[in-house]
Amino acid sequence: MGAFHEGHLQLMRTAKRETDRVVVSLFVNPTQFGKGEDFSKYPRDLERDARLADEAGVDVLFAPPVEEMYPRLATSVHVPVVTDLWEGEVRPTHFDGVATIVCKLFNIVRPTVAYFGQKDLQQCIVIGRMVEDLNMPLKLSIQPTVRESDGLAMSSRNVYLSSEERAVAPRIYQELIRCQTEITKREYGDNVSPIVENSKDSLESLGFRVDYLNLIDMDSTEKSDHLVDRAAIIVAARLGTTRLIDNVILNVASHA
Repeated sequence: MGAFHEGHLQLMRTAKRETDRVVVSLFVNPTQFGKGEDFSKYPRDLERDARLADEAGVDVLFAPPVEEMYPRLATSVHVPVVTDLWEGEVRPTHFDGVATIVCKLFNIVRPTVAYFGQKDLQQCIVIGRMVEDLNMPLKLSIQPTVRESDGLAMSSRNVYLSSEERAVAPRIYQELIRCQTEITKREYGDNVSPIVENSKDSLESLGFRVDYLNLIDMDSTEKSDHLVDRAAIIVAARLGTTRLIDNVILNVASHA
């Protein structure tokens, strides 16, 4: 959605290394913003973003106006089940907007590979389910979250943080890592909910307002109280007026 940062640029560079031609979409999508969210003030700088994309080797920057993508009330794509929880519960219309615009972009560009960042993990799961269910002829490449030197996940919304909030924000990732370390010491069947709740309490004691922090099964996105084969810890928390999301995927192969 623009306001390119190093996380976006690494996706572009990876795509450039691995494919023949790279198309990058730049579109602040109104249908994935809910009532009272920051669509009108979302950071936009087309000239800067175009320069950065060019420097990253992008062949085509597709930056259509809203009226071109939505000339009328549009057909909507809904991906069931995996959109019901977490971001879907906090932002009820969000994933329909995401699925619809991604479907439209796939149909326009016809990519063979589409690159996404792991930071938006539930979004990646939703898009993966859509691609599978609708037999879309492309491969998804989910790339690791790119972080600042102190661990904070790179995000266009980080510019909203005050200097004091920016100093506290990396504690989200630190808690995720601590939670991950403790959980992976446990065995299958062990109840890990107290570990997760402790991390949530720690963040709230630092001034975060936690929307959710949970261990989930990545296949269903449902909360899990114990280790599963494909597990992740996901978090969304507000610091001041800024809402931050992050996640870590657990390596539980050694427990199988």
